Amino acid sequence: MEQYVIKGGNPLVGEVEIAGAKNAALAILAAGIMTDDTVTIDNIPDVNDINVLLEAMRGIGANIHRVDRHTVEIKGNNVNDFSIDYDYIKKIRASYYLLGALLGKYKRAEVALPGGCNIGSRPIDQHLKGFRALGAEVEIEHGKIVAEAEKLRGTHMYFDVVSVGATINVMMAATMAEGTTILENVAKEPHVVDVANFLNSMGANIRGAGTDVIKIKGVNRLHGTEYSIIPDQIEAGTFMFAAAATRGDVTVLNVIPKHLEATAAKLVEIGCEVEEFDDAVRVVSKGNLKHTQVKTLPYPGFPTDMQPQMGVVLSLCEGTSTITESIFENRFKYLSELARMGAVNKVEGHSATIEGVKGFQGARVNALDLRAGAALCIAGLAAEGVTIIDDIVYIQRGYERFEEKMRSLGAVIEKVSSERELQKFMFRVS
Repeated sequence: MEQYVIKGGNPLVGEVEIAGAKNAALAILAAGIMTDDTVTIDNIPDVNDINVLLEAMRGIGANIHRVDRHTVEIKGNNVNDFSIDYDYIKKIRASYYLLGALLGKYKRAEVALPGGCNIGSRPIDQHLKGFRALGAEVEIEHGKIVAEAEKLRGTHMYFDVVSVGATINVMMAATMAEGTTILENVAKEPHVVDVANFLNSMGANIRGAGTDVIKIKGVNRLHGTEYSIIPDQIEAGTFMFAAAATRGDVTVLNVIPKHLEATAAKLVEIGCEVEEFDDAVRVVSKGNLKHTQVKTLPYPGFPTDMQPQMGVVLSLCEGTSTITESIFENRFKYLSELARMGAVNKVEGHSATIEGVKGFQGARVNALDLRAGAALCIAGLAAEGVTIIDDIVYIQRGYERFEEKMRSLGAVIEKVSSERELQKFMFRVS
């Protein structure tokens, strides 16, 4: 079993290039099968989730050609199976985007009920409500969602809750429905906009992505395109918080600063210097950091995917901070692991109270999910001594070359897969 082993205490200094947005790429790759023509997509992050989805797409007959590490060509003209196997969906929740893509193009889809990170209940009722509103019959049979329709018709729908996944899935299906679809109370995240832009580049007619209302005029067919994925705001934010926790000076390159405004604002609040450029953001952390309050909200609010990283930094700030998690109820599980490193915190319902400490001590901890794993790595980089992180498969799901990028900034971190490798590391850093 692979682990990260980290010798903490080095401020992170330098520049790091941010990969394409995983959450945008997963939906865009799925949408790539909605045309019989060739679609070329670049700036794709080379992470496990992407590779699993591409295998799932191959499994239904899509022609997938990996041009290079970050570029894929997709041709969906040979798709001949509309059922996505449970082996794929249990690994990555985002396989459910194939529901909207298949239903839109072929009017039939079967996808196993989704898996993914264990961060709380993420119901798919809004996805199903949207598909039914478009005229599909949707049933859950033997652990699978089965959706089919003779034809899809435009509709006017209001989402009961703001859901990124449901917004994207229903938007994809509506792209090839007859007539006009109006979706209200939609998610406004940058990757929703990116998926809409991708579909439009294939000939779709989608307006309003990034606002509360999306209007879609259905088209009969989509055509091939070449498209580049937006940068990953969560990867960028992770390195920004790593700079804050280690009292470092890091510039994240290949970013869209507007997507990072909520993250940057909190870093400024606690006492970091944040400098924005056209496609880069620099974070400088020096002196004592101060406490603050954080509440996760849908975009443009503070992202839930940045909450664990923020929790680590707040644990090193003077005074008492609070975090309110309004998206996922199980997102605080990392705090009990952080307590093993000397953090002081208390969770009550959807809120956590964090008492700042002078520093962390290295310990063996467990990456409970993707973002929790990244957060514990940040804690290890800031800690005194050696930290061992188990279950790093979660981290590898969403971060490309994580340890290499950290090392380029001066971190002492290695991926090990045996006790012997671990002992060699300990000997070298002792």
